[in-house]
Amino acid sequence: MAEKICYCFNYTDEDIRRDVLEHGRSLIMEGIMKEKATGNCDCVNKNPNKR
Repeated sequence: MAEKICYCFNYTDEDIRRDVLEHGRSLIMEGIMKEKATGNCDCVNKNPNKR
């Protein structure tokens, strides 16, 4: 079963693996990091396991 990595954008570990295989690096993770840097990520509050 895929593990949710990003609750804001609904990415799983399998999404990131496929992305790396397709692009040689994770464009998904790069995008998530950019969103976090601009304050557009709220996984801390959206993650049901962290409440």
